[in-house]
Amino acid sequence: MTPFTMNVIRIIQNIPEGRVMTYGQIAELAGSRRAARQVVRILHSLGRKHRLPWHRVVNAKGEIALVEEESRMLQILYLKGEGVEVDAEGRIDLEAYRYHPEPGAD
Repeated sequence: MTPFTMNVIRIIQNIPEGRVMTYGQIAELAGSRRAARQVVRILHSLGRKHRLPWHRVVNAKGEIALVEEESRMLQILYLKGEGVEVDAEGRIDLEAYRYHPEPGAD
């Protein structure tokens, strides 16, 4: 496993309940600011194995990026269950819910 992949996993594991991060934000913190698509790949391929809170990761606009209806509704349900407000279009207010880890925090 690459250091980038390990960093992505660690960052996602540490997103607290009721907060979200963007794919790009995670990529940048993991060491490769242009690797948002790699974050998507890591979530897809390793999310279950590492029990990642995949539902706490959204796109740069604060939108649910999943297209498949069942997965999209599940993500909305999980987020709302943690107190995150999601509007009818699947958008989250990043000003209110974006998580900014402390530098050096794990």
